[in-house]
Amino acid sequence: MEIGRVLSSYMRLPLSSDTIPGGIMEALLAHVREGVMLGKYDFVDVIKPGSKCGWQVKSTKADTPVTWKRAKIPMREKLILASRKSKRGVQALGDAIIEFCNAHALTSMNNYGLEQIGYCRLIVHGDGQVTYFERLLATREHPQIFSASDFVWKWSKQKKTKKKEQLSALHGIHKATKKKWFAWHGLGENQLHFSGESNWWPKPGDAHAVTFKFPPVAERIGLEKFMELLARLES
Repeated sequence: MEIGRVLSSYMRLPLSSDTIPGGIMEALLAHVREGVMLGKYDFVDVIKPGSKCGWQVKSTKADTPVTWKRAKIPMREKLILASRKSKRGVQALGDAIIEFCNAHALTSMNNYGLEQIGYCRLIVHGDGQVTYFERLLATREHPQIFSASDFVWKWSKQKKTKKKEQLSALHGIHKATKKKWFAWHGLGENQLHFSGESNWWPKPGDAHAVTFKFPPVAERIGLEKFMELLARLES
């Protein structure tokens, strides 16, 4: 697969780390798909206007939570206040978060004239193994990614550590799996972490996924040799 080949080559560079930055993945996907890398804060990161397709791209280590977005919810303060008073208020705030996520995707779909949005994901495992997969997220006929009725919400307890105090987060519990899928840090920087994303990961042998290993550190190109190669390209 072209993506695996390019990434393996990238990891041999002396300045690479043990992860693949999102910007690198976006540029690579745009190259492979013959699309356009947007470089904005829209829901989609890469589009291919001719096929009316767009993709959101995520790249993290396996144990790093995916930040879905900084979710600045309309009427945030009013909803937070109501959520402190009743279960109905908590659910209303959670529903607003789900509505915000769906609306963000639909906005990109409308702005770029897309018929479908896909999800491209690179997972870097601790043993140097890497998984890449793609899945369909939304279509013009079925634009909603999440259903508000699938979740119940509750505020976490505020935590104190030696260095700082961690504010409460609003947790979205997926009813079917009974697991936390979302954590919205609306009392701080509005980050929406999507831990339920791991439920989208492919099973071993999935035809829609590719697994490969990064080259060991010993096979990386030395900085001196890398500079020599650059000098040859410039000459």
